[in-house]
Amino acid sequence: MSKASNKHSLNPNDHGHKARKRFGQNFLHDHYVIDKIVRSINPKAEDCLVEIGPGMGAITEPLLEASGRLNVVELDRDLVPILRTKFFNYPDFRIFEGDALKFDFRQLLDHDDQQLRIVGNLPYNISTPLIFHFLSHHAMVKDMHFMLQKEVVDRLAAGPGCSDYGRLGIMAQYYCKVEPLFIVGPGSFNPPPKVDSAIVRLVPYDELPYPAKDAKVLQRVVREAFSMRRKTIRNTLKKLLDAEEIEALGLDTSLRPERLTLQDYVKVADAVYDKQQRETPDN
Repeated sequence: MSKASNKHSLNPNDHGHKARKRFGQNFLHDHYVIDKIVRSINPKAEDCLVEIGPGMGAITEPLLEASGRLNVVELDRDLVPILRTKFFNYPDFRIFEGDALKFDFRQLLDHDDQQLRIVGNLPYNISTPLIFHFLSHHAMVKDMHFMLQKEVVDRLAAGPGCSDYGRLGIMAQYYCKVEPLFIVGPGSFNPPPKVDSAIVRLVPYDELPYPAKDAKVLQRVVREAFSMRRKTIRNTLKKLLDAEEIEALGLDTSLRPERLTLQDYVKVADAVYDKQQRETPDN
């Protein structure tokens, strides 16, 4: 148990705050899990750390003790004064009230070469759009450690041929090394959720292993492919490439979308991009 855990109660009811369903709040209170998460993050004094949705500050306090400085983004305005009071003795603790999906994270960087280390216990309803948001700004991110529903972590880490394999995993693995760390049971939260959670580490690549000519085209290809995942790529990709064009890439048109690798999808996306360039009239 960290010394941080001894100072303040992690029971939200002690502060007169009840978890809100509309914010997907489940407050972490298990000291063993908290310490394990912080050890996995391994915060340093020079880090530009940002925590999404600190809640009652269960992870916030040990992060502050380790690094001395922390930015947090919290949507629940009732939690903001609680957090300000709890961490008033940390001069480099900055709290921003608002929606993480609309927040400009660039304002946290002191200089162009600095990168963010992002931490968060993400509610299910915003986890996927928020991850896509950070992937689109991967250059300013050093790493991400998220607590998510286990099924979301399974999707992030899934490979071809897996039932969990799909758009989220392909795009996450395009930009990042995805590393599931450990599972967290419902009893570690108040109130306990109905499903298991898991911690995942996402580390953006310095150089993409399979760079596409246009990442937006890749996103469209993957989205189209999995729009009807039980159908073959001959059918799901027909708006973008016909069967002959797909076969010319060395791909079997009778395959279902979950059988294609990330490298295959980049190959398809590049072919779609080249086709669009040919068909676009010169200005």
